[in-house]
Amino acid sequence: MTSEELLQKVRKIEIKTHGLSRNIFAGEYHSQFKGRGMAFSEVREYQPGDDVRSIDWNVTARMNRPYVKIYEEERELTVMLLVDVSGSRNFGTVSQMKRDTMAEVAATLAFSTIENNDKVGVIFFSDRVEKFIPPKKGKSHVLHIIRELLSFEPEHHGTDINAALQYLTNAQKRRCTAFLISDFIGAQLAESQEPRGKREVAPIVIASRKHDLSAIQIYDRRDAELPDVGLLKVRDPETGARVWTDTSLASVRNAYGQAWRNQQEALETVFTKTGMRTVSLRTDEDYVKALMKLFKQ
Repeated sequence: MTSEELLQKVRKIEIKTHGLSRNIFAGEYHSQFKGRGMAFSEVREYQPGDDVRSIDWNVTARMNRPYVKIYEEERELTVMLLVDVSGSRNFGTVSQMKRDTMAEVAATLAFSTIENNDKVGVIFFSDRVEKFIPPKKGKSHVLHIIRELLSFEPEHHGTDINAALQYLTNAQKRRCTAFLISDFIGAQLAESQEPRGKREVAPIVIASRKHDLSAIQIYDRRDAELPDVGLLKVRDPETGARVWTDTSLASVRNAYGQAWRNQQEALETVFTKTGMRTVSLRTDEDYVKALMKLFKQ
């Protein structure tokens, strides 16, 4: 892609997604995500009716009379976008590739963030964290994010969502709102993991406890079902493996569809148990409705 073509695509996405974020999502975003946290403000002397659980015992001991901690609602939010840049995003059979839909969804969320004067950052990940854009405010920052969404090419092609979630937990010390944008193909998500025989809490559980984490699955219709087109040579975009498949066999198509449903059930189980909001949308579907559904969950 030449520089001129990239600028044209950036401008096209800016016009489309900025309008959506301003006219459709701004109110939903503000009502659902603003003011979720509480930040420490000051201490004052205890007054009758104060919650005893808010007593600051250290100050109370020094002053020989009870003091309580006062908190105020946090109005400024940090939004992190975790964007899957693995090889499987470079696939699409109907209107556009998954990577293009991911870029538009991420851009819409980014513009919704700055419309409310919040900060937005991005983590690009494959089977490792490929790039980190620290959270900032401003339109120029969002345009930089869009350029990266459209042009960034990862060094690796596999998928490791756990690595991205662990990076998020380490990079963001304070609670933030995070959107995990992926097709979840090749994802190994579980509530616990057992490295070297020792049972540990999985990164998705830790991240969902610390942050307000939502999952946005973007997939192509052929990720879920095979067409009946006879012999078909397919390539795994993450491993590069190639294989001939006879799609005229109902047993092959059924097995393929069942594998997709099994994956979806496994993902749904993890998302439900971790309390994450989730939405799944196809590349040929209207992502506006999907995002509205996510905001209203």
